[in-house]
Amino acid sequence: MILNCIAVDDEPLALGLVASFIEQTPFLKLVGRFPSAIEALKAIHAQKIDVVFLDIQMPDLNGIELARVIDNSKGNKPRIIFTTAYNQFALEGYRVDALDYLLKPFNYEEFLHAATKALAYSELLEKSNAVIATPAAPPISEDRIEDEYLFLKVEYQLVRIALADILYIEGLKDYVKVWLQSAEKPLLSLTSLKALEEKLPSKRFMRVHRSFIVSLDKINSITRNALQINKVNITVGDQYKEAFNEFLSKWN
Repeated sequence: MILNCIAVDDEPLALGLVASFIEQTPFLKLVGRFPSAIEALKAIHAQKIDVVFLDIQMPDLNGIELARVIDNSKGNKPRIIFTTAYNQFALEGYRVDALDYLLKPFNYEEFLHAATKALAYSELLEKSNAVIATPAAPPISEDRIEDEYLFLKVEYQLVRIALADILYIEGLKDYVKVWLQSAEKPLLSLTSLKALEEKLPSKRFMRVHRSFIVSLDKINSITRNALQINKVNITVGDQYKEAFNEFLSKWN
């Protein structure tokens, strides 16, 4: 797989360095280099671009603003890899769904690591599209339940998580913590509890509180207003009690 790339930076030396790094990477193809985000935007609309290596501090339209414009556009969106001298923009980069964040001055090894993430993401996306394009497979049987998984963005990379490994998910404003059976510490991801709720199968997961989604087969015990998973007590919120009680009635 070859990824079409553009480099965007208002500093000529930085722009030249990124362009040279792209040209020496076998799976990347440099299709443009631009000193401004506005010029880059025209190129993105004119041709298929897979990856944008993008500076942040630029006149007229900065890198964060360009990333937001791309994020709100329709069709296939290029992946963003920020190249900047300012680490204070890391959180903003995460919020616009950037794939990686290279802090200047960076070397080719660091660049290649970020580029490899872009390649892995594109290959994953291609496989996902191929699955969607094929006829629907027969329902997954219970003996294949362990093969089910989701991908979650954690620290600029997509992490594959087996659904069977999830204990519960905790919402924290703009973030979620995914607590796993196989790990002591949770995975932290910049997404919403609602977005994850829509991805998870309702037969196996249930939202029981405005801040919690639980794996139903991981519940150890249940009291009148709470449940317990791995010695953690989780309150069942008032607006979720009816649905939870309906689930319990099936087992009484």
